[in-house]
Amino acid sequence: MGFEQATIRIEKEREFGDLKAALGQAFSADRVVKYLKALDSRNIRIRNLDAVLTANVIDSITGANTGTARSLYGTLTVSDQAQMREFYLSKIEDVEPALRAKFSKLYQYY
Repeated sequence: MGFEQATIRIEKEREFGDLKAALGQAFSADRVVKYLKALDSRNIRIRNLDAVLTANVIDSITGANTGTARSLYGTLTVSDQAQMREFYLSKIEDVEPALRAKFSKLYQYY
């Protein structure tokens, strides 16, 4: 019997979906290098989603208004925020190994 993750209902579906789409854009093949460079220039570790949102990095990469991603995240319930962090962490692990090696400083644990 394999591991099966419990399904937790998303309470704020629109906001969650909008933020998830923005993260998907930031990690798209044509933008991921720009995203990683933006984090590197600001000395933000990739796993620190709070710092990413505070610095408006996702908004600058996706072309959204400043503060949009942070605002969306702030409107989510605690359980929705936890699921968004989990989604974000899965996206950073999906970055191709060559890019992860190039930006290894971002991926380092303290």
